Amino acid sequence: MRSGRLIALVLFVVGVLVAGCSSDSNPPEPTTGDWHGVIELPGQPLPVGVTFTGKDTATIDIPLQGLAGAQLKDVQSTRDAVSFALADAPGDPKFHGSYDKGTDKISGDFTQSGKTFKLSFERGKVAPLNRPQTPKAPFPYKSEDVTYRSGDLTIAGTLTKPEGSGPFPAVLLITGSGPQDRNEELLGHKPFLLVADTLTRAGYAVLRSDDRGVGGTGGKLDDANYTDLANDAAAGVGFLRGRPDIDPARVGLFGHSEGAYLAPLLASRPDSGVAFAILMAGPGVPGADVLVEQTRLIIAAGGAPADEVDTQVRQTAEMAALLKVGDLAGAKELVRKQNDALPPEKRASDDAVTAQITPYLAALIAYDPAPALKALRIPVLAFFGGNDLQVPPSQSEQPMRDNLAADPDATVHVFPGLNHLMQPTKTGLPSEYGSIETTISPDVLTFVTGWLTQRIQPK
Repeated sequence: MRSGRLIALVLFVVGVLVAGCSSDSNPPEPTTGDWHGVIELPGQPLPVGVTFTGKDTATIDIPLQGLAGAQLKDVQSTRDAVSFALADAPGDPKFHGSYDKGTDKISGDFTQSGKTFKLSFERGKVAPLNRPQTPKAPFPYKSEDVTYRSGDLTIAGTLTKPEGSGPFPAVLLITGSGPQDRNEELLGHKPFLLVADTLTRAGYAVLRSDDRGVGGTGGKLDDANYTDLANDAAAGVGFLRGRPDIDPARVGLFGHSEGAYLAPLLASRPDSGVAFAILMAGPGVPGADVLVEQTRLIIAAGGAPADEVDTQVRQTAEMAALLKVGDLAGAKELVRKQNDALPPEKRASDDAVTAQITPYLAALIAYDPAPALKALRIPVLAFFGGNDLQVPPSQSEQPMRDNLAADPDATVHVFPGLNHLMQPTKTGLPSEYGSIETTISPDVLTFVTGWLTQRIQPK
C-alpha cells in the first residue's frame, strides 16, 4: 500500500511533478556538475543531490523520498547566484544561495511552507541508500522473465524457481496499493525481490509481476476495480498451474497490504485453485475505516495539534463516504475545496489533488474483506507489525481473527516493534521507511518460511 500521497492504504512514495527549462552551458560555470548536501530538518536531516548541467538546467535527487533525476525549475547557476525550485510540490520548495570560489562550496537557504532551513552543497553525488538485504547475483536458482494474459491485458513478471526439474510448489506475490513494480520497490527497498529470494531458496517457485500500467504490464491501474485486479491475480495462478514445472495442487498467494485484500478475494472463489494464503499487513476491516484511522494515527504521530487531527480526520471521512457510494465527482469537488482552504504555501495543484480520485481508489474504499475471509478453508497466515500506522493491528487484528474463526488452519500473529513494511521502527511513521536500512525483519522472513514449510512441503 505506498504514501507521499494524500490517500491512504498506499506505500508512501513522495512524487514530484517537475518541469524543465532551456539550457546554455557554454562556457561552463564553476557550479556545473554534481553536488550533495543535507537539508537540516529538525530531528531528520535530509540528504539531497543536485546536478547542474548549465546556467539554467538542473536535476535533483532525494533518495529518502524516492526522487531521482527530477528536473528543477527556475534554475540559476552562475558565479553570482545559485537558485532553483521544485515544480508543483506542496509548500513551494526552493533554494537560494551562492557559490564561494574560495571554499568551492554552495551555501544558502532552503524554504518550504514558510519555513527556512540551512543547506550547503559540496561537490560529488549524494550517497546512495544502503539496502544490505537486497539480493545480489549470483543466485542459487533460476530466474525467468515471463508474460501471460489477463483478458485482453498482457502482464509481465519474473518467475524464480529452484534448480531441478520440479514440479515445485509456487507462490504468487500480490502488491500493495498504488502502481507497483514486480519488486514492490519503495525508497530503495525491494520487498518482493527479498520475499521471492527467500522463498525460492527455501524450495518454492515464486511469481512476481508488474501492476497495471507499470513496467511491462499494460492497462491503467486507475481505471481498474477489484474484480479486474482479482482476475489479474487469477491469471497469475492459472499461468503457474499450467506449467509442467509447477505442482498445480500447491499454488498459493502472498499479499501485502491491499494485496492482502485481493488474495482472500481470489482464494474464496470456488474454482480459484489456491492452496494457501499469506497476508502481510492486510486489513481486517473495510477500506474506508482503514483510511480514516490511518489518517488519524499518522497525523497525530507527526505531532499535529488535536484540532488539526480532528479536521483532517473529518475531511477524510467525508471524502471516503462519497467514494464508498461511487460519487467520484462529488469527492473530487470536495478535495478541491479542502485544498483551496489551505494556506497558499501548503496547497497542491488542483490537478494533483483530484487526480487521486479514481475508480480504483473508490473500489479500495468500498471494499469489505469480511465475506472473503470468512469463506476461506485453506491454510492462512495473517500477520501485522505492532507499530504499523497504515494498517494498525489495534484496528485489524481482532476482526481478522473473527473473520478467520471458521478456518481450521488460520494463524494470526503480531510482530512487536515493526511497521507496515515489517521494518524495525521507532514511530511507525511512513517518513521513517526510507531511513531504515532493513527491508523486512529477518524474524518475519524466518516465521513465514517456517509456517509455509510446515504446511506445503518444498520440493
